[in-house]
Amino acid sequence: MNNPEDIRVSLGSKTIAGVGASRDPSKDAHTVPVYLKRHGYDVIPVNPFADEILGVKCYKSLLDIPGDVAKTIEVVDIFRPSEDVPPVIDQAIELKKKHGRLKSVWLQLGISNATAAETARKAGLGVIQDACIRIEHGRTLR
Repeated sequence: MNNPEDIRVSLGSKTIAGVGASRDPSKDAHTVPVYLKRHGYDVIPVNPFADEILGVKCYKSLLDIPGDVAKTIEVVDIFRPSEDVPPVIDQAIELKKKHGRLKSVWLQLGISNATAAETARKAGLGVIQDACIRIEHGRTLR
């Protein structure tokens, strides 16, 4: 079960890095960042196979994001398979150590990794797993 406070804090953030963001408009990894941008969030796409997504420069990894941008990230939203989550969590922890701003990691619907989640929690990050940030945000608008 996800902690409601972690969800509240994440949704109250302004800048979200979308790891695994997609250029394909048929994928949730594209439609969710579009939704977030429409609702006032700054979305920083992370995808090693794209130069730009949603008109925004795309970065190869969280650690490739320049410091002036990286220091604004409050949530890392992960659109990668569950087994690919641990290195993303490690990079998120590194981001938190470097810049101190990162509050939480959000693993999208269908994505969970208990070991990586525990690692993130031990590093002081909130963790939301197997939940869609778009759906949770929509619930707050009701």
